[in-house]
Amino acid sequence: MLFPDYRPRRLRQNEAFRRMIRETVLSVDDFILPLFAIGGKNVKNPIDSMPGHFQLSIDYLIKTAKTAYDLGIPAVMLFGIPDKKDALATSAYAKDGIVQKATKALKDRIPDLLVITDVCLCQYMDHGHCGIVEGKSVDNDSTLDLLAGTALTHAKSGADMVAPSDMMDGRVAEIRGILDDNGYSHIPIMSYAAKYCSSYYGPFRAAAHSAPQFGDRRTYQMDPANSNEAIREATMDVEEGADIIMVKPALPYLDIIFRVSQEIDLPVAAYNVSGEFAMIKAADQMGWIDGKKVMMETLTSIKRAGADIILTYFAMEAAEILNGRR
Repeated sequence: MLFPDYRPRRLRQNEAFRRMIRETVLSVDDFILPLFAIGGKNVKNPIDSMPGHFQLSIDYLIKTAKTAYDLGIPAVMLFGIPDKKDALATSAYAKDGIVQKATKALKDRIPDLLVITDVCLCQYMDHGHCGIVEGKSVDNDSTLDLLAGTALTHAKSGADMVAPSDMMDGRVAEIRGILDDNGYSHIPIMSYAAKYCSSYYGPFRAAAHSAPQFGDRRTYQMDPANSNEAIREATMDVEEGADIIMVKPALPYLDIIFRVSQEIDLPVAAYNVSGEFAMIKAADQMGWIDGKKVMMETLTSIKRAGADIILTYFAMEAAEILNGRR
């Protein structure tokens, strides 16, 4: 089809035409809102690099989650900030841990809101790595029991889904096994299958107090240069029992989201991470961009790439726009 016989602008000339032929439709149903739970009462610590987000004690966490639920957001992702850390991350799998208490409180107060829990050890370890450290290395296999035990305590606290983000080999199978063996075969696993060793996580690490105290995470998170490896990682997690496959970060890895969506026959989640959020917010505050428009364009691009689910700190702002409140 060539001009002048074909004129694409004919179907762009007004909003009604554009709506009728729009290929990608963003919905509030696509969103998961990440939340940071911390101990105490009446605690609402602002996260400087993530405007509008806070470390929240459970009372404030419930209020924020209720606002999200009222906007139509179907799920939250819980991250915990413990009172103490040690070399075995004991606060991660304690029955009275912060995520365990927050999960129970949210399910008691907002039972229809899906509560998804991040399963990792970094913010509970005194060294900040995602597993048990032997010397200067993270030991994969000895970490699996702790991850599985953490997931089980989350399920016992009422979590609707668990999401392992540690990138240890074999952790999905270990978690699936312990959940099934303890009567939680109905609990799905959303695996951070293709989690890259990214520089976009900086604001999150400040918020969750989870930066490693030595070295980095390149021995377990993926090399940003690799694409085929993401498919191998995702395939392995599917075979181990994952129900949803996640790609993290989202924007620098839209090609990976697309490949996974084409090659893996499961729902695909993408994490629009803290650094992506912070850059847009900072540029908006400087007056360099229209933050709301860039936010919506960004989220649409992630959906267009193939994501069925988007974890994003923009969830409530975007929901207000989609609901016609802004």
